[in-house]
Amino acid sequence: MSLGSTAGLRSVDDELAASIERAGARVTVARAAPPREVRTLALTDYVWARAARAAALEGLRRVRGDLVIYSTVTAALFGPVAGAIRFDALAADNRLGRHGFWQRSLERRRLERATLLIPQSAASLAGAPRNHAPAVVVPVPVAASGPRIPLAERDIAAITYAANPRKKGLDRVLDAWAQVRGDRDVLVVAGSDDVPRAEGVRAVGALAHSDYRALLRRSRVYVTAPRREDYGIAQLEALADGCLLVTTPAPGAYEALELARSLDARLVSEDLATALRTALANPLDGYGAAAARALAPFSPAYVDDIVARELLPKLIPHA
Repeated sequence: MSLGSTAGLRSVDDELAASIERAGARVTVARAAPPREVRTLALTDYVWARAARAAALEGLRRVRGDLVIYSTVTAALFGPVAGAIRFDALAADNRLGRHGFWQRSLERRRLERATLLIPQSAASLAGAPRNHAPAVVVPVPVAASGPRIPLAERDIAAITYAANPRKKGLDRVLDAWAQVRGDRDVLVVAGSDDVPRAEGVRAVGALAHSDYRALLRRSRVYVTAPRREDYGIAQLEALADGCLLVTTPAPGAYEALELARSLDARLVSEDLATALRTALANPLDGYGAAAARALAPFSPAYVDDIVARELLPKLIPHA
């Protein structure tokens, strides 16, 4: 049961379905139809959860299956049957205060009745109730999207992804960029048209994933300043395509954060301008090769192995 509320979620769900099929099981993906746009996070979760329930009921009517995997806790909130839950973050962590006034308690009950939990990282599981079902951590697979271009030959100084400008800290990125950019340097902003006009900034809006990854291969630096990061797939993709990763620390199950620190701690700082200046002017030799080694646990082959050896036997014990 794919919530599919963003292109990223749809891609992640399709990747997991394909991996399970490569492990030998048949998979049918039911996708929620986008509901009307609403104003608050609490109401947004409500209309998407209802859309997910409708899609799940229709999918169960059409396909007689052994089990359901709800992709995201939101998809499971009104789920018609118990099943496994795949997630990158919990409402207990990212829907604080009024934003999650109804979701948090229902989420806890759904996690308690789930047959299996499938977090994308160990940190994602931290807010789950103590008596939760067995869990298997299945990372999102990440691989290079094409030939690696040396940093010196890349024609884009920096790139950022800002589908949710406030959450991704676009204002902080633009402020840091204004302080450090050279006369000919360009920052490309992908994922949003809501980008203030500024010298040296080029907004490209929402792109096909292949076009976005092509821009990553041309960029020297990926820069971001998230106020909260639930996983950070964009950062991992940037590393896979050879970018230096410049980021502020952020709360949440930020999978790329410690990896970025291990590659070059100078580039992880609340002083984003200084970190960005360092990346542009004084990159570490061998950063790209070190990043490729560090990403081995996220490779498609590694994730397929987890799915075949650990996930599928727990999903279908009798198979």
